[in-house]
Amino acid sequence: MTKRRSRGDGGLHWDESRQRWIASLTVGYTPAGKRIVKKASGKTKTAAKEKLKEIIRDYEDGLAIAPSDYTVERAVIDWLTYGLTGRDPRTVESYRILCDKHVIPALGKRKLRDLSAEDVDRWLADKARTLSTRTLQIIRSCLNRSVKRAMARDKVKRNVVELCAVPAGKAGRPSKALTYVQATAILTASEGSRMHAYVVVSLLTGARTEELRALTWDHVDLEGTPDAASPVPPHVAVWRSVRAGGDTKTRKSRRTLALPRRCVDVLRLHRDEQRREQGDMWRPDGLVFASAAGTPLDASNVRRAFRNVVRDVPGLDPAQWTPRELRHSFVSLLSDNGIPLEEISRLVGHSSTAVTEAIYRKQIRPVLQAGAVAMDRIFEGGSEP
Repeated sequence: MTKRRSRGDGGLHWDESRQRWIASLTVGYTPAGKRIVKKASGKTKTAAKEKLKEIIRDYEDGLAIAPSDYTVERAVIDWLTYGLTGRDPRTVESYRILCDKHVIPALGKRKLRDLSAEDVDRWLADKARTLSTRTLQIIRSCLNRSVKRAMARDKVKRNVVELCAVPAGKAGRPSKALTYVQATAILTASEGSRMHAYVVVSLLTGARTEELRALTWDHVDLEGTPDAASPVPPHVAVWRSVRAGGDTKTRKSRRTLALPRRCVDVLRLHRDEQRREQGDMWRPDGLVFASAAGTPLDASNVRRAFRNVVRDVPGLDPAQWTPRELRHSFVSLLSDNGIPLEEISRLVGHSSTAVTEAIYRKQIRPVLQAGAVAMDRIFEGGSEP
């Protein structure tokens, strides 16, 4: 007589129509009270028993509802679909492109429960041959967050991605800055173009491109209050950006910058020209840098127009320069003229001088000369007998 299996041990039976042994286990009940049964099959009774053991082990580990065919691809797609609520659509699209290109083709067919730390290590090492370290960090983060979300929903027992470090990738495109001569040539080349005011303000204030594209005329004061007890110079309030929600990159990025005289003159001419172009459509709270119709510029508009300006400067390759390097040039020119790092950090809206040094390392004057200059002045002409 066949011994009856104990409650919780599942069941095994032969299916004549399928010619296979079927393993089954009740793992819970729906809200309506219907049983949830997990099943697996095998050609032999031993194979079916092994699969039943896996079902029981998953049940004891709290993974009973996880489908056995749940893959890395499904985890990534679930995260992209449901795990990025409230994020900027451009951020979501960027993550989707990276996952479609780098994560899913390499790891997508792997069952999530079978994904190992060695799989992830090999994948990252392979990608390190062609991707920058920053891109490696992003694609690892996408995979990590996908698996973490799946783990929170009992699809997998642990997140092996957290065990894997990001290797060093290819060096990214080095940041660079215009010399004084090149900066002057850029300013001259931009005269007469729609980019002139943008180039002047970007180079002479160091504002980010996403901050300038969101700048409105009601945040620009071209007169100031010179007769006040504490005179206020012409200034621009960098309080917004084109980021999600309109916030600046960091809290300290929200700043008010005095405008150099050249910026004031150029912005006055730019405002008059914009009023003529837009006519009755012009608004005092409208965008400072916009299309002829007053609509916002996107990053590609600005990049293309800036490279058209660079094309007219001898010795500069337009393909090697982007608008953000006007900001790098701002830092470089200030540093070359002895402005302290702390002041530069405040002007560009960094949270600390460490950020300024890390991002603009090549633009910061490497040799600190103040001490030597001071000592030369103190001991000028002096020598020990």
